[in-house]
Amino acid sequence: MTVEKTKIGRPVPQLPVEDVERAQIYYREILGFEILWTYPDKSIGAVQREEATIFFSKTEGSIEPNIHWIFAEDVDLTYTELKGRGADIIDDIEDKPWNIRQFAIKDLNGHIFYVHHDL
Repeated sequence: MTVEKTKIGRPVPQLPVEDVERAQIYYREILGFEILWTYPDKSIGAVQREEATIFFSKTEGSIEPNIHWIFAEDVDLTYTELKGRGADIIDDIEDKPWNIRQFAIKDLNGHIFYVHHDL
């Protein structure tokens, strides 16, 4: 029996944060996202920038940082933009031996994003 493969969308990470609204404001002000929604009790919320959507969930415990990879059409321009916005760049932009150009940022809860483009 052959089963037809259906189309699915991009995964949406749900990151643990200390404060959902604070995380949303950081992502808007520093990383250029738009705030989509916040649940009335402030326990969960979402932001979006173009095709990238991220959910945040409030956690009372310690936060184990997540690592994510984000593709950028123009990684050099994205680097310049985020640096100018005050993003915490933890690895400067450079060509890597695995044939991508990348840099890394860390958000206010310690989550790391590698922003990259193929060489």
